Amino acid sequence: MKRLFLLVLVFPNMVFAQWHLNLFGGISNYSGDLQGKVFTMDQSNAGFGIGLQYDFTPHVSALSGVYYGKVGASDKFNKPILQQRNLSFQTQIFEWNLMGEYNLFDLSVKRFTPYGFAGIAVFHFNPYAYDTLGNKVYLRPLSTEGEGLAAYPDRKPYSLFQFAIPFGAGIKIRITDNVVLAYEVSFRKLFTDYLDDVSTKYVDSATLAQAKGPLAIEMSYRGNEVKGGNPNYPAAGTVRGNPKNKDWYYFTGIRVSIGLDNMINKRMNKKGIIDCPKKVM
Repeated sequence: MKRLFLLVLVFPNMVFAQWHLNLFGGISNYSGDLQGKVFTMDQSNAGFGIGLQYDFTPHVSALSGVYYGKVGASDKFNKPILQQRNLSFQTQIFEWNLMGEYNLFDLSVKRFTPYGFAGIAVFHFNPYAYDTLGNKVYLRPLSTEGEGLAAYPDRKPYSLFQFAIPFGAGIKIRITDNVVLAYEVSFRKLFTDYLDDVSTKYVDSATLAQAKGPLAIEMSYRGNEVKGGNPNYPAAGTVRGNPKNKDWYYFTGIRVSIGLDNMINKRMNKKGIIDCPKKVM
């Protein structure tokens, strides 16, 4: 007890730093070859997050957290010219991030503040779709664009673990001395174009079938499943996606920040740890 009290006196900021528990709830979505809009609520899914925040000053903070979201899209909701391609995908996203945040105003003085943030993240994904029988099929092992095939040495298999740059902005409102409510939009700049398993051009159907089997053909081109669609597999070299524009995913929703310092202080006061100098003397 004596040592703890002395530690509080000498290093108060280390023991009672401005720590917060962050809870996020909202939606997750994606932008890419199967959904060209930069931001939309269409085809969105639920997204969640939890993490910790440390305030260096009333304006500058560091945040770290884990996020979960599900994204997906289908060509049947895409531009009319792309609907005949009839591709679709879904994937779960598991992300860990580390970010810096800046508040424009001091929330101890004002009731609200705009804020912005940016940082780094690592995430895992694994795109899949459903075949004509409703079976779930993971797409990466099928090499739908020839990734990893000897005939296409320039197309390497994509990793299911990737880096991203998260950034965004929002507005915070102080509800109580211990609780802050925020609405935010946060984007992830990716360095892969295969979040949706669509990126470049069709490969030779015979080569793909020989290497990966008929299921790879079925899942890489699905125009024959559309009424009035072209039943013939596209010729090798036909455009399937746009490799110049990388995919994105994003979250938007409500963040609740709960201050941990007051909770810790009250608990320690009840135990007589920090409010008992006589016991230390």
